[in-house]
Amino acid sequence: MKRSKWLGGLASVVCTAVLAVSISIPAPVQAASNMVPDYEVKLLMQPSAVLGSDGKLTSTVRAAFGMPSTVTKMNIEFLDTNAKDIYTNTWIPRIRKTEGESDFELTYKKRYPIVNDNITAALTLANQEGFDSSDTNYDAQVEWGYMNKTLSISNKKTGKKSGYSGMDLPSASDSRKLLKDNVPGKMDKWLYNGWGTDMLNASRVYGPVLAKRSIGTWSGLETYIEVWPIKDAAGTGIENVVEISFKTNSSTTASTKHDQLITYLQSQGWFLAQDSLKTQLIMDRY
Repeated sequence: MKRSKWLGGLASVVCTAVLAVSISIPAPVQAASNMVPDYEVKLLMQPSAVLGSDGKLTSTVRAAFGMPSTVTKMNIEFLDTNAKDIYTNTWIPRIRKTEGESDFELTYKKRYPIVNDNITAALTLANQEGFDSSDTNYDAQVEWGYMNKTLSISNKKTGKKSGYSGMDLPSASDSRKLLKDNVPGKMDKWLYNGWGTDMLNASRVYGPVLAKRSIGTWSGLETYIEVWPIKDAAGTGIENVVEISFKTNSSTTASTKHDQLITYLQSQGWFLAQDSLKTQLIMDRY
């Protein structure tokens, strides 16, 4: 009887201890989910087929997309070191001035290649590197080109600088300061604490490029055609890059309309079967 009571007491003590330990162990932290992207389909148009001798869209093209003769100007520049350390690490800091807006738009973009159409894999890698659904400072977008797709994760801010008007962009020193003052933490700490600031301190301007945007509709979607006059490979002239694009929150819509738009552009003789590489061209040629 004594032994039975002793065993019962021991069991009670053990159970109490186990319960106490189990209560004190915190629940496992649930990892944040992947970001949810929107989709931007970007295709190239054949400049010689859609632009007049004045470098503007022909009236036939504008009519096809319900676009007015007026355009919106955008002055764009990128900053990087001479060795392109920022671009090599798949970051892109950009300053843009859009006609009619008083502030400069500052964009810090991180890019991930999408391999074998596996968008989830790119989003998961971005998640592992700190870009997840809990971070509301960044927007995810799948840039859907002719053959290739890229995941872009962007942090957008605005900046002011006195002494500039119209479509003027800041000087190189003012551009560096604007981007440094607003650099997001993830970029600044990418390789080490202060990496982003150090790279911007050593940066120069790539560009600028004064692009023009026309806005219309196609197949019920708001559609943009942008003409980017980029320095040619020889550095002695200009090569116009003409890009048509639309945005959607649906991957199904992006896929279906991507193929339909290609078919339509081909039927008109306007399609250029290449992926759009505007940023790459600017980084290579300026």
